[in-house]
Amino acid sequence: MVTVTIPKKEYQELVERALQYEYLQEVMREGIFSPPPTRNHKNIMDAFRRTKKYSKKFLTSLSQGLRRSDYFSV
Repeated sequence: MVTVTIPKKEYQELVERALQYEYLQEVMREGIFSPPPTRNHKNIMDAFRRTKKYSKKFLTSLSQGLRRSDYFSV
């Protein structure tokens, strides 16, 4: 076995990348492209509003998009 010495900062970056890769694999296994759990437009909008993270303009745009979509019910 050969021992390799690297700086601590580089080691930490490699560990961080490995953890991110494992997380991405887990997300992909769960089905990143699976359909949302609800098709109800009102429930989705209520959930977004409750977070208080989104601007009124974004919420209006999202609502219009959901209404236009054939997938979500109004």
